Amino acid sequence: MSTNTRRSPEIVTFGESMGLLTAKDTRGLEYAATLDKSFGGAESNLAIGVARLGHTSGWFGRLGNDPMGNMIMKAIRGEGVDVSRARISDKEPTGLMIRENASGKASVHYYRKLSAASAMTPEDLDADYIAGAQILHVTGITAAISASGLATVEAAIHIARQAGVKVSFDPNLRLKLWSAEEARSVLLRLAEQADYFLPGLDEMKLLYNEDNDQKVLERLSAMNAVCIVKGGPDLTYVLVNGTLTEVPYFKADHVLDTVGAGDGFCAGFLSGLIKGYSPQEATRLGNLTGSMVIQAVGDWEALPTWKQVEAKLNNVAHVER
Repeated sequence: MSTNTRRSPEIVTFGESMGLLTAKDTRGLEYAATLDKSFGGAESNLAIGVARLGHTSGWFGRLGNDPMGNMIMKAIRGEGVDVSRARISDKEPTGLMIRENASGKASVHYYRKLSAASAMTPEDLDADYIAGAQILHVTGITAAISASGLATVEAAIHIARQAGVKVSFDPNLRLKLWSAEEARSVLLRLAEQADYFLPGLDEMKLLYNEDNDQKVLERLSAMNAVCIVKGGPDLTYVLVNGTLTEVPYFKADHVLDTVGAGDGFCAGFLSGLIKGYSPQEATRLGNLTGSMVIQAVGDWEALPTWKQVEAKLNNVAHVER
């Protein structure tokens, strides 16, 4: 499918966005009288984060023609993200996730089997739209939700590489979707096709079946991609052509919710690349945006604007008038 009628956004991504219901009752979902409604998805979170940092971004996927799907489409559009390639399906429902925190233990329950997003196929791709972007960002979640989802990711990467578009890949290993053994060959194969590979250190230990940090980094250094490894000891590792750089974290004043931190990091990192930063400088920006996300609650609600980032970088104090 090729229906591009305008210039593509700088960063294009796609995947499953799901309705989100959160139980605030500390006794857990079973006893909660009310649920807060929102939505979440690694790719749409990324697109919103990029837009808030002052860039053009596009997200597409399949949503059900139901209240959750319509809410999600409107909300992502309202954040300034181009959703012109997203589709509403009359055949399948929007996926749903429910969060609870019972006695201090956080859990997520997914209802996504046979969702609209899992029915995505390569025919849903607009080749011109992808080819006109500067960066295509994909995740391992889309590859995990269905065979056709994996085929769509592979087709999108092929389109991007043929067009000279940089490919960013976050494996986002979700063990509720598949085992480490099932994910290993797929995610490592996709990583070999990426220009920027953005895993967590713990993810790579599972994918490489290796507990030693140094050995994990040695294996990653052999990859062609620029590897940005999150989750080091208060730092992020940057591997460029086998050369390792350590970029320290920005310490958070207080941590309220770690959900979305990785997506916030990716948004900052890709923003830095679009701005012309080096991988190390872009990682520093990603570390900052990630640290800002965990200081508020929500999958995407706490993603910072560029004005907020600049204030943080310049140590501008907040004044209440």
